[in-house]
Amino acid sequence: MIPILTLVILMTSSMPAHAGPSLPPCPAKPNCVSSQATDSHYIAPFKVASDAVLAFGKLRELLAQRSDTKIIAADDSTIRVEFRTFLGFIDDGLFVLDPANGLIQVRSAARLGYWDLGKNRSRMEEIRRSFEGLLNQ
Repeated sequence: MIPILTLVILMTSSMPAHAGPSLPPCPAKPNCVSSQATDSHYIAPFKVASDAVLAFGKLRELLAQRSDTKIIAADDSTIRVEFRTFLGFIDDGLFVLDPANGLIQVRSAARLGYWDLGKNRSRMEEIRRSFEGLLNQ
């Protein structure tokens, strides 16, 4: 029988030092992007070099000003949004602060359909450019 302390050490030694917050996985459809995906769904997380909490607040303000975006829920570490396309489709967005790694993990996925014509990826890249512009002011 393995002593409990040895078992705990064995279990925790195989875990990364800081894995950060986790996002829901993307479905097996090309209508989702995630900064934690390891396949074609991958999109880079947003980087925050300075005060992560301040940067996250700026992201929230940026999202609140977008005409295609509705903030559904937000707290100090998570922002959930709905994005509306010009055709009336709704996509779900998620931004999760990962201050230990200087990142904001991101995910955006279509609620319906199979293919989104790259809309979730292009929208997140547009938000990234705007966000980086705010941080550089």
